[in-house]
Amino acid sequence: MLVRPHLPGYRWFHVFRNAAIRTGVYVGVCLTLVFTAWLVIANHAPFLERFATERLIAAAAILGLLAAVPVFRFLRFPGHLLASSLLGWLIFSLSYRALCLIYRGLSKPAERGSCFRTGRRRVYDTHHALLDCQRDLESA
Repeated sequence: MLVRPHLPGYRWFHVFRNAAIRTGVYVGVCLTLVFTAWLVIANHAPFLERFATERLIAAAAILGLLAAVPVFRFLRFPGHLLASSLLGWLIFSLSYRALCLIYRGLSKPAERGSCFRTGRRRVYDTHHALLDCQRDLESA
């Protein structure tokens, strides 16, 4: 029995010879599909409203695992990790902008949800705390 070296859909992505680029495209497309499915189910499936908490936890877990794929794949190659992650997030960000055109409330910060605001604020605070530590070390 012959063993295939690649999956059946591999020839379609044969244009991307670099593993980092290919992984970034895969991750970006998968993140887009999961997030789009999450939005469609949340907005157009009222019979699943009673499972809202479980749906949110499952979608966040899937998005988190998909976003971590480049980290697991290129743990020891920081250049590949950066390229793959940036490409994946670029595709995801562009699709998010496109979804903002369809779902008008998605682009308004007040309606996005408190977890997005809280997360953004934590990143901002952490960044400035690290900058303060760096300034203190440089001045010492």
